[in-house]
Amino acid sequence: MNNNKRREIFNRLQKHNPKPTTELIYKTSFELLIAVILSAQATDKSVNKATGKLFKTANTPQKILNLGEEGLKEYIKTIGLYNSKAKNIIKTCGILVKEHKGQVPRERHALEALPGVGRKTANVILNTAFGEPTIAVDTHIFRVANRTNIAPGKNVLEVELKLLKYVPDEFKHDAHHWLILHGRYTCLARKPRCSACVIEDLCEYKDKVYE
Repeated sequence: MNNNKRREIFNRLQKHNPKPTTELIYKTSFELLIAVILSAQATDKSVNKATGKLFKTANTPQKILNLGEEGLKEYIKTIGLYNSKAKNIIKTCGILVKEHKGQVPRERHALEALPGVGRKTANVILNTAFGEPTIAVDTHIFRVANRTNIAPGKNVLEVELKLLKYVPDEFKHDAHHWLILHGRYTCLARKPRCSACVIEDLCEYKDKVYE
């Protein structure tokens, strides 16, 4: 795929959705951090349902620490892997209070040092909370990047680095959101909705599905 085609793809995604954002509901960078940690192998809808109640009671590191691990579990027990997530969140809140004055750090290395926070989560925080032109690669983005041939790669890091290389600078801030939403609602895993796709004629997928 050439750069002109890539630029046109992002032009169309931008026209289709000028101001994309996460579907997780949050008000602060800390709330976003907790929501993203909880979203691993869970739907945004299930996370929003849990955090809607949690954040009314505890929406700062100290308040979540005050709940304790067992208290936190009561709010997030409807989410998959809630036991390990509760343990990681309590540890993360302890580090934020002790080392960062209760604030979410803006540096990648500091974010990735938090329990439950890997490169993908750090990228989401840097992009969505702090406006950095990072591109987090989840299963949806990995699929879309490979299927369309925008940025094919054998693993998520390879796809991320290729996206950072190939996505034009003016689209980098929103690229993560466009691609994840495209994968979530149009370029579906089992049966892509090619007939409803705004970039169908630019996509280089050979086995397109038409209804």
